[in-house]
Parts: sequence; structure tokens; C-alpha cells
Amino acid sequence: MRRKQNPVPVLPVSLLVQGRRCLVVGGGKIALRKVCHLLDAEADVIVTAPALVDALQELVDAGRVAHVARTFFVDDVTGCYVVYAATDSEEVNASVVDACKEQGVLCSAIDSNWPRGDLVMPAITRKGGLTVSVATGGRSCTEARVIKERIAEMLDGLGEE
Repeated sequence: MRRKQNPVPVLPVSLLVQGRRCLVVGGGKIALRKVCHLLDAEADVIVTAPALVDALQELVDAGRVAHVARTFFVDDVTGCYVVYAATDSEEVNASVVDACKEQGVLCSAIDSNWPRGDLVMPAITRKGGLTVSVATGGRSCTEARVIKERIAEMLDGLGEE
């Protein structure tokens, strides 16, 4: 848990990824969340993983996501705008971060490698054309999610009359 750690200073930004090649390394539930955020922003999404959770496979089958069915290779990050290291292996995620650093590609890791990356993914809610994000600088993903859910409740009914 990250709660005991002091927050890392962050600069909140909204990346414009529409039509840009973005890579998610990993095929599990967390990778699925990253893919969905990228799809919401209309990115060109590629997933590299030997296997996928069912919901991610459905996105591939629907043609919304490209899938490279194998383990990560360093060259996978070439030409990507942003990469998410979202495997259950800290070693693989470290390799992804290293490859991105070598090629100057923005990278986010979901595990203990996160401070070595270039960005952290905030908790996000979207409603009525509004996007709200909550970040804790890595202190507590759980806290950010809880606050995001409270904000989402406040936004219910937004744009409805």
C-alpha cells in the first residue's frame, strides 16, 4: 500500500491521444482499465500480452484494440506516444519503463516501478462532457478512487433537466 509514502509532486495534464498509437503491456483487469481510458480518449490502442481477460478479448474481437499475443519486446514501444506497463511482473514492468526511457516515450507503471515512470494515472470520472480526475501523487490509489466515486455521485444528473 502506498499510503505511508509522502506524495510525489505532480503536474496535472490531459493528454491528447486521439489517433495516436498507445501501448498497454499486460492482459489483466488493470490493463483493461488502462485500455478503456485510452479508448475513451480515442487512442489507437495496442495490447501486448500472451493472454487476455475476457473483456479485453471482446474489445480485440470487436476490432477496437489490436493484440500482439506474446510477451513484451523492447521494440514494442517504438512509435508509441504513451505506454502502460500493466503486467503482474515487476521485472517485465521495469523492462517496459527502461525501454520507454531509452526511446523517449511517456510511460506509466502500475506497480512499485511507478516512480520511475513519467506519469501516474489519476482516478477518472466522466459525465456530460466533463472529465474529473483525482490524483494523490502516489500516496493512495484507494483514497483517489473513493473521492472519485463521491464526485461521480455529485455529477449524477448533470446535463439533465
